Amino acid sequence: MAAAVFILSFFGLLALGTPIFVVLGFSAMAALLIEGEPLIGMAQGIADALNSSTIMAIPFFVIAATLMQEGGVSRSLIAAASTWVRWAPGGLGLVCVAATTVFAAICGSSTATALAMGVVLIPAMLERKYERPFAVGVVGASGTLGILIPPSLAMIVFAIIADESVPRLFLAGVIPGLLQATVFAIYIMIYTRRKNYPKEPPVSPSEFLRTNLRALPALSLPLIVLGGIYGGLTTVTEAAALSAAVALFLGLFFYRQTSFRDVIPQLARSMGSAATIMIIIGTAIVFGHWITQAGVAAVMVQTVTDWNLAGWQFLLIVNVTLIILGMFLEVISLMLITLPLLLPLLEPLGIDPIHFAVVVVINMELAVLTPPVGLNLYVLSSISHAGIAEVVRGISPFIFLLVGILLVVTYVPEISLYLPNLVYGG
Repeated sequence: MAAAVFILSFFGLLALGTPIFVVLGFSAMAALLIEGEPLIGMAQGIADALNSSTIMAIPFFVIAATLMQEGGVSRSLIAAASTWVRWAPGGLGLVCVAATTVFAAICGSSTATALAMGVVLIPAMLERKYERPFAVGVVGASGTLGILIPPSLAMIVFAIIADESVPRLFLAGVIPGLLQATVFAIYIMIYTRRKNYPKEPPVSPSEFLRTNLRALPALSLPLIVLGGIYGGLTTVTEAAALSAAVALFLGLFFYRQTSFRDVIPQLARSMGSAATIMIIIGTAIVFGHWITQAGVAAVMVQTVTDWNLAGWQFLLIVNVTLIILGMFLEVISLMLITLPLLLPLLEPLGIDPIHFAVVVVINMELAVLTPPVGLNLYVLSSISHAGIAEVVRGISPFIFLLVGILLVVTYVPEISLYLPNLVYGG
């Protein structure tokens, strides 16, 4: 009975366009009430779960991303990347990939990364006669690195749900992220050579030195975040808070793109975004509690055992399912809905949860690029003034490349596990 109520309320509310935190919280609460469970326990569970130092990293990384985007850090990184690669075929596209890779190492958000890069690079590419679909496709695809290369908000959410080590998860995303950046860069060079796009002139030695020296404070942010974590100097949350403080300092006193009167509105926007994520996490905890209480996870484990599924078959099913669901659900919501169901199946199938996290996050990269709900599509449309159909046309080749990368990472787990096992032991 409780299961039927949950399914009906869940899909009914979802079909009505109800916010996902209401869908998760109300459906699970209704099912728990029918089973006679006291809701005070549910409330206590939410409070206990949110009382976590790891969760506190999320608002700090969101604040850091906003301050970097509006404080001149992103423009400085783009200028520095330009001095290194703009002379190559497809130079501005390569600048986007290079700058995004560095920006992703201090941001953690795909949408923020795409926005920060897009407002500068899309107009620049259009000015150099790049086709608009290609320009938005490059920015949108490169922006997905924001949730794969550490620090990653998606990895933090996975760590919270799966009770895994955040530093291990961060390391697992490094090689797949660099692989993705390399594949995109090769495609950009091939495409732009075929289209005969103009090359940018190389910079003079003095300009190269001046631009890169100006970018050094921005480049210090990845060292602060990742060096602090892996050097044992800070926790993940402390590193996130420090990155936000340094981003604020750089915007106010070094790059001077932020004034003191801008700080409060920027913080307010950041906290609004972070609060949305926190509310969804809180209600998803109720959902996970009901999954455990109702024995759904145990039934799924038994079903998979009875079907005699191999690990590769399970991963293929998961990938197809997540790609389809990602067309309709927002990234964090999708993770919080599916992971409580999928995580109990990993151990019986011999799948490493660290490797599985990378598979899930690459699926989330696809989710932000695929219509009709892909958030990056709408960000790119607003920046470039292109219609959604045009944005989708430009992003499509990169979606196929990303699917290929997903398959490689899925079935070659060493790509994800090499660095975590090297640093922490297998």
